[in-house]
Amino acid sequence: MININNVSKTFRRTTVLDGINLIINKGDRIALVGSNGSGKTTLIRCLLGEYIHDGEVLMNGLQPRQHREAVLKRVSFVPQLPPPLRMPVSQLIRFSAEVCDSDPEKIYAVSESLGLDARQFKSQPFVKLSGGQKQKLLISIALGRDSELLIMDEPAANLDPEARHNFFSLLAKKQKDTAMIISSHRLDEVAALVNRVVELDQGNVVLDDKVADQVDMDSILDCEVKLVRAEVAFANTIKEWGFVSENKGITWKGEVAGPDRLRFLGVLSRYAGILNGINMQERS
Repeated sequence: MININNVSKTFRRTTVLDGINLIINKGDRIALVGSNGSGKTTLIRCLLGEYIHDGEVLMNGLQPRQHREAVLKRVSFVPQLPPPLRMPVSQLIRFSAEVCDSDPEKIYAVSESLGLDARQFKSQPFVKLSGGQKQKLLISIALGRDSELLIMDEPAANLDPEARHNFFSLLAKKQKDTAMIISSHRLDEVAALVNRVVELDQGNVVLDDKVADQVDMDSILDCEVKLVRAEVAFANTIKEWGFVSENKGITWKGEVAGPDRLRFLGVLSRYAGILNGINMQERS
């Protein structure tokens, strides 16, 4: 599906990509990881046809830069930083759907599942939306379109737990028919979403490996957390996940999306000193 052959990119004598070779097939869900400056964003921009580079990028035999319209019809992209678009939300949705012959109603439906009623902001310029609204709308556009390649740069970092669960469920519906590239600084944030890890370091691929594909992306974990004592800071944090207490802040119960288990455990680790027990059971 996608062939990246000996791709190199230099900015002002600084080599950012140094002979990258990758083959990406339908059904691949790739965690593209690496530190700042490793080349992740530059590689994505090459895939989108935004940069002139050495080597070759082919998507279904087409070069993204020479055949941008044909290629971008089949690609959905969620950037980490929203672009400063001044067009109204309704115009952005209509344009995004028309580019790939999709139904705008699919985008509106996805936005509702993420907790954003896009119709409420139809006449408002995109640039005037809040940061969270922009992110949800960009995800809605990406997942509401018919595409073969889904590229996401830290897509769910700022979503609330309920929106994240719905986001994961939407990804689950696309996993067989779409190739996904999920860029992140931290593997634990995306580990449960992917079946392949590609790590970049100083413009080179230093790891390209298949990983266990055992987490159902739309699974739910019923969780119970017990503390040795009540703690206000912990209560404020766990309530953000939708948890409720049954005995004055000592025991907390709630649910966590399956792909979010590592992220949730990372949050709990901050309060290791007051944890008395954790029980997580996948809902059947």
